[in-house]
Amino acid sequence: MALLLTSTSTSAEPMTGLAGWAVGLIDALGGPGAAIIVGLDNLFPPIPSELVLPLAGFSASRGAFTLLGALFWTTLGSLAGAVIVYWLGALLGRDRTRALVSRLPLMKAGDFDRTEAWFARHGGKAVFLGRMVPIFRSLISLPAGVERMPFGRFLLLTTAGSLLWNTVFVVTGYLLGESWSLVDRYASVFQYVVLAAVVVAAGVFVMVRLRERRTRSA
Repeated sequence: MALLLTSTSTSAEPMTGLAGWAVGLIDALGGPGAAIIVGLDNLFPPIPSELVLPLAGFSASRGAFTLLGALFWTTLGSLAGAVIVYWLGALLGRDRTRALVSRLPLMKAGDFDRTEAWFARHGGKAVFLGRMVPIFRSLISLPAGVERMPFGRFLLLTTAGSLLWNTVFVVTGYLLGESWSLVDRYASVFQYVVLAAVVVAAGVFVMVRLRERRTRSA
């Protein structure tokens, strides 16, 4: 993922593109601006949270709000965006939701199919861990809505997963300050860790089920 800015090495050179727009909105609106930006990450998957979350931490380091405020507003934005997507899936149903995803820029119907299959296999774990995986992060709320996952459980798992993901990037952006763009180099590492955890969890689940089946057969 290429960062859309001219330079972040010094504060003398203004940010442009998505980064400049995000910082400008946060400077103008404060915490609600950060919530709007992160919420859009859920509604428009091509907007990368690996960029906007460190920017929220960077803005907090400049005094736009406190670090706790940055975590609160970004998590609120994540939750609000996920809720909108959840009810969109619930109201449209599977076929119309899949058709809608295929019309989004840079998205394919296969992205929804893979997310739906992951949700079908892992349920609640998919909602929690899906908040930390690119593309799935934005789409995982759709099958949860289509299948009418209990809304209270959806809120709890989405909040927990979003808070964990947001904390990693917001705090890192806060600590790095002007060098927040370095987060982009290591974002994929954290995502691979999450994917590895999903694979291990799935393997353990299959092993346990096979062992139970052999026990019953014996």
